Amino acid sequence: MLKLKKLHPQYVTNDAGEKTSVILPISEFEELLESIEDLAVVAEWREEPTIAHEELLAERKQGGLI
Repeated sequence: MLKLKKLHPQYVTNDAGEKTSVILPISEFEELLESIEDLAVVAEWREEPTIAHEELLAERKQGGLI
């Protein structure tokens, strides 16, 4: 996961010196998008019911996945 302190933003400012846009190296931008996507998945799964680890293993073994 990308550490926000490791970003190297450059700012576009208007005539008053107010920041209006951000420029990031493409690799940092892509990592940032990936982190946002990961967080969205976690948020979607947040309300999903949980099962015990042993139950999960039993289901996986029964299904031939492990």
